[in-house]
Amino acid sequence: MLRVRDVTRVFPADSAPVHALRGVDLDVPAGSFTAILGESGCGKTTLLRILAGFDRPDGGRVEIDGSLVAGDGRFVRPERRRVGIVAQEGALFPHLTVAANIAYGLPGGLRSRFGPAQRENRARRVTEMLRLVGMAGYGDRRPDELSGGQQQRVALARALAPAPAVLLLDEPFSALDASLRVELREEVRDLLRRIDATAVLVTHDQSEALSLADQVAMMRDGRVIQAAAPADLYACPVDPPAAAFLGESVEIPCTATADGEGTVTVDSVLGRLRVARSTVFDDRLILRPEHLELGDHGAEAIVTSVSFFGHDGLARLALPDGTPLLVRTAGSALPAPGSTVHVHVTDALTVKAPTPV
Repeated sequence: MLRVRDVTRVFPADSAPVHALRGVDLDVPAGSFTAILGESGCGKTTLLRILAGFDRPDGGRVEIDGSLVAGDGRFVRPERRRVGIVAQEGALFPHLTVAANIAYGLPGGLRSRFGPAQRENRARRVTEMLRLVGMAGYGDRRPDELSGGQQQRVALARALAPAPAVLLLDEPFSALDASLRVELREEVRDLLRRIDATAVLVTHDQSEALSLADQVAMMRDGRVIQAAAPADLYACPVDPPAAAFLGESVEIPCTATADGEGTVTVDSVLGRLRVARSTVFDDRLILRPEHLELGDHGAEAIVTSVSFFGHDGLARLALPDGTPLLVRTAGSALPAPGSTVHVHVTDALTVKAPTPV
């Protein structure tokens, strides 16, 4: 298990100190996959460097498998933390073969004074890692003879070879083409689950975090503002900016009345609705495009534009008062721009509230 408590990091600057981390708390259970998600400059890379031991925190504690590695005057160097790292572009040694790159991650690096038994064990481990990442038979190749996806598989094998307590992934798919990125990240997710690895992924890609991780920790301004399972984070964001960062969303002015059952009754341009309390912030109702439907009833709206994605699409609407809406629908059912449609909130999200007597 990885445990972070009240970790801070301040970088000096000419104008004013930069507070990169402001009391970060995070738990990563053993055998789980956590994604640290946030915009550039939120502190996620600084946190990863502190977990790896590349940087020292100014305050707080970091524990790996119950052992203190940073804090209270103690600092354990990176090579003694049992942490594996996969960098953004693999960072393979170009002059070494694939097998030698993987062997470099094992204790002792490439030292030649190992006896026959030790060399045999290392060779066996390299073969095992190549097979694990689907690269059997590639041991004699050089990195420049591999595709980008193959290089990342080798980098993963090198990081996993010493059986680390925690695997850190620093945006390892960002340099790949879109189709390969999706394919490889799913392979990595399945592999890590198969070997029950504890992993932390740093990413700014919302779909990557939501599709891969068991837990997503969302960072903003040097803090973890929310950590939850992907479905919970998407359905119950901590605030409207978090909702907008996690995917398309719309804000509708409303008046809300709590009904004491974990739901809220709201009055809005879309009618009187009973919705989950987590969808209402002050006088705003937060909806996802899939929470809205086009049909033969509901509020009248004008279609301002549409986006076709094949299997589905997005219709951008404007209500008579100018309120913009986004509706996700089947690609074959997109309305024509300029047309008038009726839109309502799906029954799956709401329960009709009783009309006052």
